[in-house]
Amino acid sequence: MNLGFFTMPIHPLDKDWRLSLRQDREAFLLADELGFTEAYVGEHVTDKAENITSCIAFIAWVAAATRQIRLGTGTINMPNTHPAAIAASMAMLDHMLDGRLIFGISPGGLLSDAELFGNLDADRNEMFLESINQVLEIWASEPPYDLKGKYWNISTQKTLIKEIGQGTIARPLQRPHPPVVVTAVAPFSKGVTEAAARGWDPISANFLMPAWVKSHWPKYVEGCERGGRAADPASWRVAKSVFVAHDAATARAYATDPDGPYVYYYRSLFTKLKKNGRIELFKTHRDQADDDVTLEMICDKLVIYGTPESVADQVLAFQEEVGRFGTLLYAGKDWRDPELGRQSMILMAEKVMPRVNAGISNRSNAAE
Repeated sequence: MNLGFFTMPIHPLDKDWRLSLRQDREAFLLADELGFTEAYVGEHVTDKAENITSCIAFIAWVAAATRQIRLGTGTINMPNTHPAAIAASMAMLDHMLDGRLIFGISPGGLLSDAELFGNLDADRNEMFLESINQVLEIWASEPPYDLKGKYWNISTQKTLIKEIGQGTIARPLQRPHPPVVVTAVAPFSKGVTEAAARGWDPISANFLMPAWVKSHWPKYVEGCERGGRAADPASWRVAKSVFVAHDAATARAYATDPDGPYVYYYRSLFTKLKKNGRIELFKTHRDQADDDVTLEMICDKLVIYGTPESVADQVLAFQEEVGRFGTLLYAGKDWRDPELGRQSMILMAEKVMPRVNAGISNRSNAAE
């Protein structure tokens, strides 16, 4: 099992924005130093707590300071930006990263962003598909472009001067394009099937109950079969909220503190999803009553915390519950206590993952 990083950081509303950005950047640089294989960052324009407004700008900020880690958009909310702008920016970013870019995409889930960009009442899934199709067509074709869609038309036919390069959109370094991943945030996600059929891979969100995470694998297999490729568990990424400390008392205190970053994170998400009619994501079974879904229950089910030994056992138990996957994405949180935030990542990489992989190896040997 590889170790990656995924953050849609939810910071205190009164925290200095400069400080939260610096700490988010520091987490990415630490992940690179510790050998995390990949790291993703989300974006929202109209959220004071989730305050990274452009994942492209953030990745560009950290690109030159990283050495080996692959960096991913987590995600580009496709309906909110012109496809040509996405194609051009992602191509440049892939070159800045020397081919270490992963292209994470979604229709976008924050309704205030949708309202801001004028697509609140639109079919954002339809917009998403048109956008990604046009981005990939731009990268696959020669200018002048002449793409016509329901939402966007893209052309340089009138203004192309090929001999000097005018009217040409750059292509990414990775050909035909960087790996494409999609976030899976719904039980039995049809989007996972459609993505897999096109050769894309899923990231299961860290705010889904294990039963719903487990539901993604058969949908991925279905899509891979449609696309004529083998479904490889190594290509499945699962995000998880984890906190590791040297002692159990510190781990429990920090992870369960009502004013701490873990409870704060899920309090914010619980408020949003309940308000937007998506409380089912936090249910352990579909007929569970809404009133039975509480913040305490959510945190108890979704946050792994403890000593390295305990966390390793919990990760192995989680994998037993949901099925084999290739990369565990450690979900970033606000660094209310920077030392504990750093220490948790270090212990995860240096103490927990060796135990996890030893456990996986022992299971495989026993099965044989």
